Amino acid sequence: MNTLFNSALKQSSSIRRDIDAFAENPAASSPALQGQISASLTSLSRTIDDYSETAKKELIHAKQEKAYERIKNFRAELLNYRQTFDQLKKDREDSQTTQARTELLGRRPHHTSTPENPYAQTLPSSSPLFSTNNPRNPQSSLAFGASPNDYTRETHALREQSFMSNTNTALDEYLERGRAVLGDLGQQKEILKGTQRRLYSVANTLGAAFGDLPL
Repeated sequence: MNTLFNSALKQSSSIRRDIDAFAENPAASSPALQGQISASLTSLSRTIDDYSETAKKELIHAKQEKAYERIKNFRAELLNYRQTFDQLKKDREDSQTTQARTELLGRRPHHTSTPENPYAQTLPSSSPLFSTNNPRNPQSSLAFGASPNDYTRETHALREQSFMSNTNTALDEYLERGRAVLGDLGQQKEILKGTQRRLYSVANTLGAAFGDLPL
């Protein structure tokens, strides 16, 4: 049971450091760091569950109560980590959306002849040149003063941004799964070591007991 407690303690400390690093600059944090935090949260949750199951089998009441108190604290820390991590991810997404919108608006050429409000100027409707049905009138097809090339570039940029976002999300999922598997393997290794030590102890005890039996 002490092995599981130490493992959960180390995982909790590692998650705290990673979240602090993420909080320093959410917008510039790497997807790898987010994947690492997600995998660590999953691994810590499983370690706490294993610790809880082991505590249920503890025969000494005082040790069991102490373990339950530690488990309660670990679960509270895990909940706080997840809430903080979700908020940081939201802040990062908002920052990226704002940055992408600013870049897209910056790519559009500035036309001094086009007012900020397309309805700020009133054109004479009596003239055939300014009729909305006249194909020679530029406002008949683009009411907001944007050319077809501008619209095509912005559409392409939005599609490219969406593709990159989906790609980053898929990579984060793969990283999270890989780190979760590594965490599980490390945890199982520690458990097997503890089981092996207990088996050796039992074997030595049985060997000494049989050795004391009279022939």
